[in-house]
Amino acid sequence: MDNTSSIQNDNITVHSFKKNDQMNFPKGNEGELSSSHQNEMHSFKELSSAFEKRFSDSHFPKEPKNLYDAAQYLLTLGGKRIRPVMCLMGNEMFDKINENAYHVATAIELFHNFTLIHDDIMDKAPLRRGMPTTHKKFGESTALLAGDVMLVVGYENLNKVHVDYLPQVLTLFNRTAREVCEGQQLDMDFEKMADVHFDDYVKMVTLKTSVALAASLQLGSILGGAGQGNQEHLYEFGKNLGIAFQVQDDYLDAFGNPEKFGKKQGGDIMANKKTFLLLQAMKVASSAQRKELDDLLKINDEQKIEAVLNIFRSCNVDEWAKELKQKYFSIAMDHLEEIAVLSARKKPLEELATYLMERDV
Repeated sequence: MDNTSSIQNDNITVHSFKKNDQMNFPKGNEGELSSSHQNEMHSFKELSSAFEKRFSDSHFPKEPKNLYDAAQYLLTLGGKRIRPVMCLMGNEMFDKINENAYHVATAIELFHNFTLIHDDIMDKAPLRRGMPTTHKKFGESTALLAGDVMLVVGYENLNKVHVDYLPQVLTLFNRTAREVCEGQQLDMDFEKMADVHFDDYVKMVTLKTSVALAASLQLGSILGGAGQGNQEHLYEFGKNLGIAFQVQDDYLDAFGNPEKFGKKQGGDIMANKKTFLLLQAMKVASSAQRKELDDLLKINDEQKIEAVLNIFRSCNVDEWAKELKQKYFSIAMDHLEEIAVLSARKKPLEELATYLMERDV
């Protein structure tokens, strides 16, 4: 069911976000944020390093070994930690990062990995981040329990948040967790449907992927003391950026350079995934093209990839996708502009957003 992007092959450099930059997310051991610079804004990479150092320690006891080895396993495979780092960025936009933000960021990352374990089981996926999935390595039953205990430990971290923030944090965290599950169910439902309306697909992407990015930012802003208006603008920034990112991901899967993108071209086409591109093609195709698409979707042969791409090009789906991405990106940046803080405090998020939209990997 992993139709939406896992944002899993990106590497980000400090301060400068250029199209051909490699994104190296450090595994820790690069130190905490310098206390002498606590009043300065930090780049995504600097915050990623600070978070990774704290997160890299084991979150589980030693016994029973099979359970907790399985729970820790996925966490050791790395990942970009984009959601927890966005929480830290949301905090720092309004005030220096406080300890509560690290507790919430840890809960966010544990929840994310909990969903990955369960998604992989539902997808029957053999690999995650190039390694055997948790259920392939430890068995489905243990993997289910490992995901469950990961969620529990996430809530244990939330329980460390100061009581002044906890009600707001729990309300938003719980709402988001429920919405992610709703998005996953919609994604599974769409696999069985011949026709999916564009608005319904956007809703699914929003629930499954975007709300987690949006909530991570807002959770951080709560801890930074932001007012309700600023919180809402930051949430909308993250939500629309997430949708724009998914459009870009769908586009790159079809038209990107596989050597740069890190995935085989046309993977979504081979899997018959309903993407922004396929939905638009189905909408604007001629009757003959629509029949050809329907026939191609029944074929399990790599030769169909180029045939589908030719229909996409004939329908100008590639150019449409670029415009759609820009539409959601512009909405996101408009909301970022409306946040009532000094422009310098928005710079790290502006750089991250621009990089994500210009990337070809």
